[in-house]
Amino acid sequence: MKARSASRNLLFMVPAIRLSGVTKRFLTPSGGVYTALRDLDMAVEQGEFCSVVGPTGCGKSTTLALISGLERPSQGEVLVSGKPVTGVMDGIGYVFQTDAVFPWKTVLDNVAAGPRYHGISNREAHERARDWIARVGLAGFEDRFPYQLSGGMRKRVALAQSLINGPRILLMDEPFSALDVQTRNLMENELLALWSASPTTVVFVTHDLEEAISLSDRVFVITAGPGTVKSDYKVDLPRPRNVAEIRFQAGFTAIYQEIWNDLRDEVLVSYERQKRSGAA
Repeated sequence: MKARSASRNLLFMVPAIRLSGVTKRFLTPSGGVYTALRDLDMAVEQGEFCSVVGPTGCGKSTTLALISGLERPSQGEVLVSGKPVTGVMDGIGYVFQTDAVFPWKTVLDNVAAGPRYHGISNREAHERARDWIARVGLAGFEDRFPYQLSGGMRKRVALAQSLINGPRILLMDEPFSALDVQTRNLMENELLALWSASPTTVVFVTHDLEEAISLSDRVFVITAGPGTVKSDYKVDLPRPRNVAEIRFQAGFTAIYQEIWNDLRDEVLVSYERQKRSGAA
C-alpha cells in the first residue's frame, strides 16, 4: 500500500490526463461528418482510478483512443503528464474489450512480448513474464495457448501483458463485459489488488454503473452523443474493496442513486434517438 499512498501525494501536481475543449469528428462512408465528442473537458489526477459511463455511442471509447494517441482531436488539446499527445506514447497500456492476445504464442511469450519489443533480452523478458503470470494467478499455465484458456484466464493474460510494461496510465475499454458475473467479480478484485500496489492511473470505460462505482475513485458521466462531460462524482467508499460485497453498503446505494439520476436522462435521450432513427 506504500506505493498507492505515495501516488496520492502527487495529486497536487500536474494531472496525469487532461482533455480541454476536445471535439472529435469522423468522416462517414456516405461522405458526411459524424461528431463523436464536442467540447469535452476532463482531468484525471495522478494515481486515480476513474471510470467513464454513458449511453451507447456517446464517445467513451473515442475518449480512450484520444488519450492513447491512436486518434487525434479535431479541436482542443489532449495532455498526458502535461505534454501534448501527438501520437502513440510510451507508458500507456490499453486493455480492449475483445481479446488482444497473440493466438500463436503461449501465455509466457504473450506476456513477454512487451519487454522483448522494448529491447529486453529473451531471458530477462521471460523472467519478468513468469513473475507477472504468477501475480495474475496463472502460474502453471505458461506453456498454454490462448485457445486452451477460459475467457477469464485470457483477460488475466491481457492484464499481465499491459502491467508488465509498468504503464503510468492504463486504459481499459469494457474489459470484463463478456465474462460471467462470478469471473467478472474475481477479475475486478484482481485489478484493484494490482492497481493498489502501483502508482498507475486507470481510466476504465464501462456500461455497468455498479462496476464503475465499485472500482473507482471518481465516475465521469458522458452525455448522449456528441459526448461531453455532464458531471463527475467522487466515490467516498473505503479501500481496500471487495466488489461483490461493497454493493451492500448504505453509502454505495446513495452514490448509485445520485449518479443514476444523472445517467438515466442521457440513456433515455439516446434511446429515443435510436427509436426515431429506426422509424426513419
